[in-house]
Amino acid sequence: MKKGFTLIELLIVISILGVLASIALVSFTSAQQRGRDAARKSDLKQVFSALELYYSDHGKYPGASNTGLILACPSTTPIACVWDGAAVFSDTKTTYMKSMPKDPVSGQTYFYRIVDSPDNQKYQLYAHLENARDINCLPPSCDNPTLPTGFSTTACGSSGECNFSITSSNTTPVE
Repeated sequence: MKKGFTLIELLIVISILGVLASIALVSFTSAQQRGRDAARKSDLKQVFSALELYYSDHGKYPGASNTGLILACPSTTPIACVWDGAAVFSDTKTTYMKSMPKDPVSGQTYFYRIVDSPDNQKYQLYAHLENARDINCLPPSCDNPTLPTGFSTTACGSSGECNFSITSSNTTPVE
């Protein structure tokens, strides 16, 4: 009599391994999305800090382009700060950010908006979060956020609408 595994035993083991591998892959993908979302939140907090420093020096926030770029690279001749990881947000005396952050996913970008132009006393920063269950998404949900009237659904890039925001303390994400 030969010792070994039967075909049915081998098929059962292979099926179990396949199920475990697919569960691990889904968990890994979800962890990657949450990691990229954490990077986006951190990026916007850094931009928030730089904007507040700029405000304390100039008494207003830098202007915004209609494509969501900060007009302050440098602010003495308002050139748009591209969200590319290389643009320098500065004026003649101070560098507020050595490099403007870049969204971790190609095709997505951040969006900067001045609410009360030309006074520049209120701003909003937007990003697109991938994790549909993130508690920081704009209400009512990540898949269906409330945005300002007339706001472009492609403002945060081709892969999704803006669903996360950080704003100056005197405004809200939907103002």
